[in-house]
Amino acid sequence: MTKHTDETFLTQIGNRSDQQTGAVSAPIHLSTTYAHPKLGQSTGFDYTRTKNPTRAIAEEALAKLENGCRAVATSSGMSAIQLIFGLFPQGSVFLVGRDIYGGSYRYFEYLEQQNIAKFRYFNDYEDLVAQLDEEVDAVFLETPTNPLMQVFDIEEVAKKAKANNARLIVDNTFLTPLRQKPLDLGADIVIHSGTKFLAGHNDLLAGVVVTNDEELGERLVWLANTTGPTLDSFDSWLLIRSLKTLAIRLDRQEENAKKIAAALRENSAVKEVLYPEVGGMISIRVADAAKIPEFLSQLQVFTFAESLGGVESLITYPVTQTHADIPKELRDSYGLTEDLLRLSIGIEGAEDLIADLNQAFSKL
Repeated sequence: MTKHTDETFLTQIGNRSDQQTGAVSAPIHLSTTYAHPKLGQSTGFDYTRTKNPTRAIAEEALAKLENGCRAVATSSGMSAIQLIFGLFPQGSVFLVGRDIYGGSYRYFEYLEQQNIAKFRYFNDYEDLVAQLDEEVDAVFLETPTNPLMQVFDIEEVAKKAKANNARLIVDNTFLTPLRQKPLDLGADIVIHSGTKFLAGHNDLLAGVVVTNDEELGERLVWLANTTGPTLDSFDSWLLIRSLKTLAIRLDRQEENAKKIAAALRENSAVKEVLYPEVGGMISIRVADAAKIPEFLSQLQVFTFAESLGGVESLITYPVTQTHADIPKELRDSYGLTEDLLRLSIGIEGAEDLIADLNQAFSKL
């Protein structure tokens, strides 16, 4: 079979899946249940929580895109994380990056309070290595981290994890499989908040789990069927539709982000730009944190809102939004301070986005 580029593969997702009608856009299968031809026979589809034809197209595409063998599409990024943690027995120990999404931190705190799991946190690679021992069941890694944009070498972390018989779970939300394929670098499981870059239009809530381990894949599918976090058929279709344009969206977002990061480095109102030179996410530290409310109110193109990865540019104040559940003292200790803003760069004209930021800063 001809090996195509990711761009061609994405564009063709779902095409030729309906042999009966020849529909170019894959149909939405809304049925919750499916007829059995005879007793003891199945079409492969019985009940939509277990398997749905539309969701199956999305899952097969996501698995292939991440070079995995099995993917599960879930109803949100957090349900994807919850599904993964269901793989591990009570009392398991997880080594987690300190700079993580606030919702993940909130869930991990809950698991610890309920004596379901134990968590250790690392600040950098050296700290990770120092804490990684035989007691650790899995390493949970964001790279780049949210929102400080810290980058970890997945391949090196994977080697250390495997040497200690620990699984490696990588959140690939920020870079997507088009910029980073963690399974190829040694990770065991990849997760996404599919709501973000994969869906890309701020209109769809979804999560994704992918593995290249057949046994893990079977367990994930069983657990998803048992606990029921699966993505519904209409949202599965929306995800398919969105994935078709992922490559051109991400290219434009990244191109814009590089231009905006360069412009922000020249702005005296900005004291630090955190950008890993890849992807569409930027964080900045402003010179005067007290002026952030006024700055946000002056923006005309950027929207002050939570979330990220959509075609519209968003700006977020993590300490009051996405990371508000992390105690202030803890946030401050690792650099998530009140002078930090997170920018999700969209596909608008870069010159318009730069002008919007400059005019808002100029009025302070």
